[in-house]
Parts: sequence; structure tokens; C-alpha cells
Amino acid sequence: MKQHTFGVIGGLGSLAGADLFFKLVRSEPVLAEQDAFHFLFEQHPFRDVRAPLNVTCSMTARKLYVFQMCQSLAQRGVNSILLPCFASHTFREELQSELTVPIVDMMAALRRHVDRIATKGAVLGVVASDFVRRSGLFERYFADRYDIVYPGGLDQAFVMNAIYGEDGVKAGKLEGHAVEHLAHACESLQRQGVEWILPGVTELSLVCQVLQRRGYPVLDGNAIYAEHAVSFTASGPRRVFKLGIVGGVGPAATVDFMDKVVRSTPASRDQDHIKMVVEQNPQIPDRTAHLLHQEADPTVSLYATCKRLESEGASAIAIPCNTAHAFVQDIQPYLAIPIVNMLTETIAFIRSQYGTVRPVGLLATSGTIASGVYHEAAQAAGITLMAPTEPFQERVMSAIYGEHGVKAGYVDGACRESLREAIEHLALAGAKVIILGCTELPLIYEETTAFALANGKSVVLVDPTAVLARHCVGLALPENLPLASETPSECVSASA
Repeated sequence: MKQHTFGVIGGLGSLAGADLFFKLVRSEPVLAEQDAFHFLFEQHPFRDVRAPLNVTCSMTARKLYVFQMCQSLAQRGVNSILLPCFASHTFREELQSELTVPIVDMMAALRRHVDRIATKGAVLGVVASDFVRRSGLFERYFADRYDIVYPGGLDQAFVMNAIYGEDGVKAGKLEGHAVEHLAHACESLQRQGVEWILPGVTELSLVCQVLQRRGYPVLDGNAIYAEHAVSFTASGPRRVFKLGIVGGVGPAATVDFMDKVVRSTPASRDQDHIKMVVEQNPQIPDRTAHLLHQEADPTVSLYATCKRLESEGASAIAIPCNTAHAFVQDIQPYLAIPIVNMLTETIAFIRSQYGTVRPVGLLATSGTIASGVYHEAAQAAGITLMAPTEPFQERVMSAIYGEHGVKAGYVDGACRESLREAIEHLALAGAKVIILGCTELPLIYEETTAFALANGKSVVLVDPTAVLARHCVGLALPENLPLASETPSECVSASA
């Protein structure tokens, strides 16, 4: 069996957390295969751990505490997180949307167990805090099949006192007044005709056996949660896709790429858009200068930026710079997440849309052309690339790097005319499709299927930035997302 590491957040109730941990390690599957299960028990107390969960209490501090604990456990390499706190499960979905490690659903575990033992339509009693009772947590999980009832007014007050009072279970008093108060509440539920009594506070597990011996049909929530966790075979929720972007290469092209991701996303509200984490790092050494003149090597800067994006939880990395892809093959083996290769995606797009019959023109920096990365991708796809002759390549470089070029902030005038001359040159040489193979070039001329030429004909202009944006949006579709138990590289297209 593959090794599985559970993280247990114990600080929301030290005794209940310890009880869950004990029931985990003594469960039959764990005892049978002890090498297959590892447990990290985090007993860092929540500052308001003794505060009663009444109807007016705020969850903000608890949410932030639990999220921090989840992040800490995730960084320590756990595969699943156990959260023994019913109040925290009222906001479990909020936490899960920001985490890559699944929180095992305690309520789902309870529902699964109840479905095995209870009669359909049965009345279920719930012993819970005022907050959990008001939240409708149990109705959300059980009301479709069962009737839910709670102790009456005075008996509910007994429950709160039994858990949070000076002589309550949280204070370590597992007999005496606490048990008597809980017994009164169970008696109240039995008068309402309940078949089973469900825990809505994890501390109920600490006195569960005492109440059972008195004849009350109380379920041991921690035992049920432990059993569910160690037999938990579901792969967990789908990851939330987060796109990491190596920005600043160049700065305007990064903004253009992000805009194209937004415009390519089918969305009707803010929440439908893709999460993006961007490091705008213009200090990455110039890629073309290194490739042509052996100036400062950008490899380490590119790699360091990618690693920071990886540590921020990116599912995949986009580099909106064609020339930077000359360094991708050196960087990729040292990353746990894929770099989506803009060049191979562009060539694949052209092949699917226009076939391989005619040569394809390439407008790019001299560094990109010298590196051969576009030509390698094209050759692998059966496409012939055509670069401008030297005089027209100089016009392309002027449009990009010139005093009035696009990197200097210009998109009209001399740079636009120089780029048009290069396009006309490739079209006259036989190209019907031309790649705008520098991310600044689409700032001058946009992608189009009908760029008008001086002779009255037209050519197709393909924007690799737009191709990359569309592909990244596709990776974020639910059917393409990896499960939380999988690494992103197992499911993201390995076009890198």
C-alpha cells in the first residue's frame, strides 16, 4: 500500500484532538499496515479555544488559525488533513478552495456511517453548540433523508454548560455535572423519538461510552472520523488551477498576456476567472543579449522566478517571452510543475488550423532565431519555418529594440512601418501564415486571419501570446484539473 501521511489539527480542543489521534493509531487498518500510515499531530492551541461557541461568536480568528495550520501541514508534506471541529466544518469549503491538500470531510464521514445503520426517514438527534446548531450544518448533510431535532431550550443550555463550563468536558471533567447535563440532553432527544444521537461537538466522544452505558444511542464521532479517514479511498477534490506567470520579460508583454487570459476566459462573474500569481521581474537578464553576445546568463534568474511561483502554489507556469523558451529545457527538470511551452503550443495550433503544406514565416528576435527553438518545434511537427533575410531581420530588431521600438513604449510610427516591411517580405517569399514570435510584436499588430498586404492579398498573423493564453485557460477547465492527491505535472499537458 502506498504510504499516506495525515495531518491532525489538535489545537481546537486538546482533549478531543488527542482522542481522535488515539483512535486513528488504534484503528484496524493502521494496526494491520503501520508502515503505510504516518501521522503529524499539530497541537498548537487556538487562542480562543475555551470560548463558548454561542450564536453570536465570530469565526474569523478560527478561520485564519485553521488555514495557517493547514498551510503548515501541507508544507510538511501531508496527503490529507483531519479537522476535528464541527464549527470549523461550517467553513471547510472556504478553506479547501485555497488549499491543495484535501481536508477530510468529518460530516461526510458521519453521513456515510449513519446511512449504514439508520432507517430512512429516521429522526436523528444532534448534540451541538449553539453556533453549529444555528449554522444549519447538519440540515445541509442530513435533511434530504432524515429528520433532525435538537434538545429543548433548557436542555440546550445544559449542553453548552457541559462542554464549556468550569466543570465541562473541555476543562477535563469527564464525569459529574458535565455527564449529567449531557444525559439530560440525551433524555430530551429520546422523548422526541430519535433513533440515533449524533455528535455536533467533538468533545462528546470523550464521554460517549459513559452515555452509551446509560442506554443512550450516542455515536462516537471521533471513532467514525478516524475509520473514514484511514479507509478514505477517494482522491480528494479537484485542485483549483493557479497560473504562475514569469513577468517582466518584457513588462508590457506580461500585461498583454494577462489581458488575453482574462479575455479568453468564459466567465460571467469575477469568480469564474483564473487565479494568477505573477512575479514581475524586469531584472532578469536580456535573453537575446546572452544568446547573441554571451552577456549575462538569465538561466538562474528564470529558474529562481519559477521556483518562487512553484512555492506560491502555481499549477503551471507561463513565460510570455518567446526567447526565454531557449532556456526552458534546462530549467524544467528542476521544477515539480510544468512550464507550458508557448512555442510548441503555437506550432501545434498552426498545424491544426492551417496544416503543413506551405512554409510558415517567423518574426522573432535574432536570439530566438539563433537558438533554433522555434525551428526544432516546427520540424518535429513537419512544418517548415522561414525567417527574414538579414536586412529585414534588422527591421524586426529595430521594431523591438530600436530607439522608437516597442520595448521603448512605441507601437506606432517607425516600429510599425519596420514590422510591416518584414511581414510583406515574408509574404512575397511564400509565407501564408506568419508567427509574431516576440511577445512585443502583437502590441504593434494584433493576431488576424486577414492581414492586408500591399498587393491586395492577405496573410494570417498568429500571436503566440494569445495561443498561450487560450491554452492556459483550457488547462483550468474542471475536466483537465488534477485531483488534490495528484501532482500538477501528472495531469497538465507536458508540452514543456
